[in-house]
Amino acid sequence: MDSNPEHSKEVDIYRDTWVRFFGYANEVGEAFRVLVPVGMVWASYGVATVYVTADAMDKGKKAAAEHGDGTGKTARVAVAMVDTFVWQALASVVIPGFTINRVCAASLYMLGLTTRWPLPVLKWTTTAIGLTTIPFIIKPIDRSVDFLLDSSLRKVYGGGGSGKHDS
Repeated sequence: MDSNPEHSKEVDIYRDTWVRFFGYANEVGEAFRVLVPVGMVWASYGVATVYVTADAMDKGKKAAAEHGDGTGKTARVAVAMVDTFVWQALASVVIPGFTINRVCAASLYMLGLTTRWPLPVLKWTTTAIGLTTIPFIIKPIDRSVDFLLDSSLRKVYGGGGSGKHDS
């Protein structure tokens, strides 16, 4: 979280409210992959991508308002938007979606090998495992993406942008 009291008072609709849960839509979609048509899984990625894009646009608007008509405004807005979009895409969509997909695939495979449960029970158990995994992967993925961007992309633009993210 931001240590500046002025910033900590401001509620970020994309990170501090129920809207944040739209960023987890694709993880839920992946958990239900064995039970729903694949189109519903892809739709969940669409919801998460709209969330990521909306957050990036919001951070761009905030950067524009913060920098007024000063020099470098366009660059600062672009950095805020790119930083937010890349961070959110990795931390909210790509990495957790892949992780839940693999957890569910592995659990379905292992349960199929080690139990004699009927297929519907296997599928619902796999979905339950995927859903219960989501809260445990969020913070480690967020920290890893912060480290990755701090070690790469943020060095390109001098560590600017929206900085650390909390999801």
